[in-house]
Amino acid sequence: MNNIELAKGIYWVGAVDWDVRDFHGYSTNRGTTYNAFLIIDEKVTLFDTVKRSHLDDLLRHVRNIIDPEKIDYLVVNHVEMDHSGSLPELMEIIKPEKLFCSPMGHKAILDHFHREDWPFEIVKSGTELSLGKRTIQFIETRMLHWPDSMFSFIKEDGILFSSDAFGQHYATSERFDDEVPLSEVMEESAKYYANILYLFSPLVKKLLEAVAGMNLDIKMIAPDHGVIWRKNMDVILEAYRKWSTGECREKALVIYESMWHSTEKMAHAIAAGLEETGVSTDLINLKVNHRSDIMTKVLSAKAIVVGSPTLNNGLLPNIAGFLMYMRGLKPINKVGASFGSFGWSGESVKLLNQSLEDMKIELIEDGIKHKYVPSTDILAECTEMGRRIGATVKARTTA
Repeated sequence: MNNIELAKGIYWVGAVDWDVRDFHGYSTNRGTTYNAFLIIDEKVTLFDTVKRSHLDDLLRHVRNIIDPEKIDYLVVNHVEMDHSGSLPELMEIIKPEKLFCSPMGHKAILDHFHREDWPFEIVKSGTELSLGKRTIQFIETRMLHWPDSMFSFIKEDGILFSSDAFGQHYATSERFDDEVPLSEVMEESAKYYANILYLFSPLVKKLLEAVAGMNLDIKMIAPDHGVIWRKNMDVILEAYRKWSTGECREKALVIYESMWHSTEKMAHAIAAGLEETGVSTDLINLKVNHRSDIMTKVLSAKAIVVGSPTLNNGLLPNIAGFLMYMRGLKPINKVGASFGSFGWSGESVKLLNQSLEDMKIELIEDGIKHKYVPSTDILAECTEMGRRIGATVKARTTA
């Protein structure tokens, strides 16, 4: 691979992971990249490392440019192991003068690697570091998405090394957003946000406002995963604004799991009612859809309608697991309802409603439950509930 320059003397030296398909429970069907960046200046500086399994890739890319032992500084923007896993080996090879990290990054590195003898230099928001011709400005971004996270902004070139913000799990031989289909990049960006950053939306909103107030002349955004934004920065920034404020489309999701097709029939009837109102509707069977793909749809949907039969006085396992997963990601600005069939005890709708309320999803229906196979009349009730939900979605998204 030829050396890839973001600007004169600033290189991508990361690794492409074509094979990874699971990232702590999040399906990565297009693989991922572990981005690292090298600046050649009076002080040669490496920004982040890579997952330990891909250390040889990083070293090969660095050696195409410079002897790794000539690196003076190492900046750790984020300590999660897909970015710092090869840090101990690199510290032995490079022996840098200084290792820069945030205050929380220092604690995290010690907790991970237990090396108090490393040459730590702790930096805070607003700290600037001269490399010679270039200057780094550090910006702490706590809980986006770990306590240690920070950005590094190269002032002279307008390049923002954004850690895990604005990234995508997306393996490609191309490095920039204008070299690949934008639709694919945005699809993976949405999935990344929905499954990793969604619960931090209030902090993302504040960060976007704070960065705007800094008047940084950002010409390029280089995240730690996926392609580098150099042409469509306005697109990803606007998407993050929408996602962090909970802006929704006229869209509803009917998410269900069924045992003997009774709850499935109710789901289809509810979806039919929604479609009659002109609301975009996705009918999602949990047996054949991955939770991380469903969360990507949740990101922009206004209504979340969930269904399950009752099993052992509770819910079917897939719907119970999905609700737990969604609760952890804290969806915002949603309305919801529930439904389900039962044999004798019939707790599922009550449990579904409670789960939605725990997520602060506004219940707009009491829900529909029915014993065994739904009759024509019950299916008509389901369709009518779908119509009412659709009317609410249209009213709430056009106000």
